[in-house]
Amino acid sequence: MYQIKKPKNISLDGIKNFFINLGLEEMIHESITRDLNVNEMRVDKPYKPDLKDLYRLYFFILNNKRTTVMEFGSGWSSLVMALALTELKKKYSGDISKLRRNNPFELFIIENEKKFFSISKRRLEKFSNKINIKINYLSTDVKMTVYKGIISTEYKKLPLCNPDFIYLDGPDQFNIKGSCNGISIRHIDMMPMNSDILKIEYFLVPGTIIVVDGRGANSSFLKNNLQRKWSYKYDKMFDQHIFMLNDQSIGKYNDLLLKFYKN
Repeated sequence: MYQIKKPKNISLDGIKNFFINLGLEEMIHESITRDLNVNEMRVDKPYKPDLKDLYRLYFFILNNKRTTVMEFGSGWSSLVMALALTELKKKYSGDISKLRRNNPFELFIIENEKKFFSISKRRLEKFSNKINIKINYLSTDVKMTVYKGIISTEYKKLPLCNPDFIYLDGPDQFNIKGSCNGISIRHIDMMPMNSDILKIEYFLVPGTIIVVDGRGANSSFLKNNLQRKWSYKYDKMFDQHIFMLNDQSIGKYNDLLLKFYKN
């Protein structure tokens, strides 16, 4: 059984020095802007980067040797994950050719907010000299839907890939199309409730990791409806929900991938 290799806990100064060495001084500067008020949920500017969360995200991907990353939402996280995948490609591009992974060291970004998507794309282009992976962009609407009788949301399109790391930090709650039985999450007292991961669950290979940034209600929805054997942990300090698919290996190619993760 594969065990998640968790990021080390280090000081905020240590995290800042790490990102400075990556050339991300701009991200550190952006992190100093003010926090949002309790009811200030609709904003015109991108959310400020949370350095601790971004550091953990980088090392979840690096330590666990992820090959294909899918991100719901976009932001500074897109850049950090692209840099982690670039480092992995540098180290393991020779090994990956022996595995059945047809999108090796690729990042798939799904976004329903065109304004913030454009900002994320420009940022990635700005740091393109540090990135050596393929980045796939998908801009698509999100609509209200019903999943097994439960009101939720779904992206109208998903990218054609089978990720072994999923980061759930979208969609934008206030840019949702339609309603179900009069219900929409566009109300400030409602909350994200995405169901797309449940729909692709049986395609995912054992060893797949899901990290949910906050979104406690959505995480409960996932935890209560995922059908396969998943481990789950809520890290209260960082407000991150971490899932890992501990299901039985589905065959020899999955065995090789799990061995790659471990070694």
